[in-house]
Amino acid sequence: MPDLSRTPVEQRALDLEKTADWYRRFRLFETPGQSGLYADWAGGVEDDAEVLALIITLPRPKRQPNLVFACARLLGAPLAGYPVFRRWLLEHWPAVAAEALVRATQTNEPRRLTAVMPILASIGPRVALIEVGASAGLCLYPDRYSYDYSGRRVDPADGPSPVLLSAEPTGPVPLPEHPPEVLWRAGLDLNPLHVHDPEDVRWLDTLVWPEQAARRRRLDAAISIVRRDPPLLVRGDAAHDLEALVARAPAGVPLVIVSPAVLVYLAPEQRAAFADAVTGFGRWISLDGVGVLPRVDALLPETPVPGDFTVSLDGRPLARCGAHGQSLDWFVG
Repeated sequence: MPDLSRTPVEQRALDLEKTADWYRRFRLFETPGQSGLYADWAGGVEDDAEVLALIITLPRPKRQPNLVFACARLLGAPLAGYPVFRRWLLEHWPAVAAEALVRATQTNEPRRLTAVMPILASIGPRVALIEVGASAGLCLYPDRYSYDYSGRRVDPADGPSPVLLSAEPTGPVPLPEHPPEVLWRAGLDLNPLHVHDPEDVRWLDTLVWPEQAARRRRLDAAISIVRRDPPLLVRGDAAHDLEALVARAPAGVPLVIVSPAVLVYLAPEQRAAFADAVTGFGRWISLDGVGVLPRVDALLPETPVPGDFTVSLDGRPLARCGAHGQSLDWFVG
């Protein structure tokens, strides 16, 4: 929200500075090892006053590098170096801005379940599962995927899955023989995506970063599994609609609420309110970046660094993990 004590010129200068810093942090902490192209684009944007001036015409949440780049790619931006991308972006900016206004980053990365599944298994062999910020619900199927933790396999009880989620683990990760069975699953999202809708699937595919071919194959395989048994997806927000969805869960089985990398999109006061309320509904597994939940950061055994993600149970941190589940550093025995 703009600071009314500042002049419009001062506010604009601050918006430019903060947006440039956002793209700088994205380049430094999110793209390494993930996307050289996005690193190049972000590095170009952070030093480009003309492009930054366009981006700050968007509402602040819509200035997100992931969102701007994905909307540009959806509309046909060339997968080329920044000078080529810049020319295309300047020419097509009105269309990119219009797309950004009606979309949100709804990355649906099932690999994040490498951090979630061991905690689910510790809660019980059978659970009911709600995901907040579910997108298309691909993370609602921990029992339908196989896992590989540096050669330590965990397969569904009925045999290996065509979706294999792998992580490089350290520490005493408590791996079960099989993933827990999910007896009931439901997702809550402001704009649920549906695996039978071609345009929704195209958006999910575009949210995968350009060079991540393996991630794209994993997404396609997970979508195939979910299409056979789509989950209950409810339109709503975490702050106001979770309780009604909780009321639909079956009795007699542990209810687990998962919020993987979604609370960052809430205002700080909303995050705190959600954290206060959610443990009254069931067990809560969260996967959040540094600074999203200060109360969790304060309990970490070491000072977190930018780019770290923490997986926690009921607000108690158990491990560090990669943003997309690619690593898992378990520090609780």
